[in-house]
Amino acid sequence: MNYNKIAETLDLAAHKAEAVPQISQATEMNLDQAYAIQSISLGRRYVRGEKLVGLKLGFTSKAKMEQMGVHDMIWGRLTDKMQYQPGDAILKSDFIHPRAEPEIAFKVKSDITSEVTLENAAEYVSEVAVAIEIIDSRYQNFKFSLEDVVADNCSSAAFVIGEWKQNTKVDDISMSLVVNDVIIHKGNSNAILGNPWESFVAAARLASENGEILRAGDIILAGAATPAVYIDKGQSISAHAEGLGSVYIDVK
Repeated sequence: MNYNKIAETLDLAAHKAEAVPQISQATEMNLDQAYAIQSISLGRRYVRGEKLVGLKLGFTSKAKMEQMGVHDMIWGRLTDKMQYQPGDAILKSDFIHPRAEPEIAFKVKSDITSEVTLENAAEYVSEVAVAIEIIDSRYQNFKFSLEDVVADNCSSAAFVIGEWKQNTKVDDISMSLVVNDVIIHKGNSNAILGNPWESFVAAARLASENGEILRAGDIILAGAATPAVYIDKGQSISAHAEGLGSVYIDVK
């Protein structure tokens, strides 16, 4: 397997917003190899000047894990270039087939160098917020295997975070995804692993297992609280979370 060539293919697909065939259709790969490709692909972004700012989790729905035949979440990396500010406009032309999801975001309070549990997780979090993640598979027709999506940085493409808040409840709160003032999906934050805090704990574990260090100021996107919705030009996309307020972006 030519790891560098596959990583280059996926990196250029994201950079040029041009879909490519599934890697797994031509090359067999396991999950470890897929994560290696993800790491190499993101390394190309770092060379271009992007900076790692955190991690995102996927498959945080137990039903989705069962559907995909896996026993654990998948994770990808977030860079500063992926982050937009509330009210910004994103260009549809920068993406292939983008979809939006409402999420909970955590900001890491201090470097995590030991095990994090559900009981002490709050000690490692300085602030929380509602967020929108834009996912955008680089594969044709948004179709992929488990290994494909991991190699493709778990479809991570962009994100925007609302106002950071301290000591605010994030478990068992209502959430919604709104397009042009119409509620498209309603959900509950506990759709994220039964409790978004479980997602933060999992992020710390997965980072440690894979040689990553979660540092103070890093962002953790905990996973989607509702299904994703395809977005298009001329739309305003907002996410709302009980007690956390809302955040929006426009699509141009």
